[in-house]
Amino acid sequence: MFLEYVALILLIFVGLVFFYGIIAIHDIPYEIAVKRNHPHQDVLHVAGWVSLFTLHAIWPFLWIWAMMYREDRGWGMETSGGGGGSGDGEGLGARLEAIEARLAELETGKGE
Repeated sequence: MFLEYVALILLIFVGLVFFYGIIAIHDIPYEIAVKRNHPHQDVLHVAGWVSLFTLHAIWPFLWIWAMMYREDRGWGMETSGGGGGSGDGEGLGARLEAIEARLAELETGKGE
């Protein structure tokens, strides 16, 4: 009889730890977003709760979304030196102007 109570208490304890663990895991992308000062923190928090009801099917995408943004570099999709620019768009503007000038030369050359 005593062992039945011990088993019941152990079963309840394991169930509560498992339940709390699932809820804590869903909040990881939100915590990352808060740490990185992500502009979509609230959406990530709500989507984390929605992922509980979808059995965490969207959770990996939320983690990727939270990890993509950093306050010091933004979304991190700018080129830095590799594309011929300084990462702020000035190099891209100069390249675009050069391409447009070359295109104009080619168009006028074909017309003659």
